[in-house]
Amino acid sequence: MRVPVLLCLLLALAPPLARAQCQCLWQGSFSDVQAGTDLVVSGTVAATKGNSIDLAVSRVLRGPEPPDPLRIWLQTADYCRPDVALFPVGSSWLMALSRITEDVPDGFNPNTPNISYGRLGDYTLSSCGGYWLRVSGNGTLVTGNLVKAPRWERDPPMTPVLLDLVVDFVQGRLSDQQLLEASRENPALRQLELDTRSFLRNEN
Repeated sequence: MRVPVLLCLLLALAPPLARAQCQCLWQGSFSDVQAGTDLVVSGTVAATKGNSIDLAVSRVLRGPEPPDPLRIWLQTADYCRPDVALFPVGSSWLMALSRITEDVPDGFNPNTPNISYGRLGDYTLSSCGGYWLRVSGNGTLVTGNLVKAPRWERDPPMTPVLLDLVVDFVQGRLSDQQLLEASRENPALRQLELDTRSFLRNEN
């Protein structure tokens, strides 16, 4: 069966960004991968455009002060990144991001500027590990592939963990074992424990 000439022309003219599949190995849970990234932030998706999202940052856990809003480039071509549809406007996330520091050959097509590898100085989000966690509870709780979770599981069964504990982990004040234990605790009880400790310190 002959392929229509028009289809052949479309395939020939299609940009390289539109014709490949991502292949990568699982690099670990958030606790394993976050230290190798340039920026760890929490925030809310303010807008989407093409294969990018704009994140209104609410908290910087590690890294330089980001632009406002923060542009994050996601999946297209064979780039191993999550699909933009996973991050609807209004949803909140904790993300470990890598900064774009060099141009990539064929990474930008002027005919489709909103579909590209990304601009210098912007950031990318990898899909090859637990690079993002969902934020809920008015910005106080996180869930996802946080620590010692199964490979490729985006929402493994877990008790929500206080965002403040993840902040402590990222900033080196909490071990991955303590983070794992926190993922098995009731967050309300954990918050009560932290509040009690803070109260006792202030009393002394």
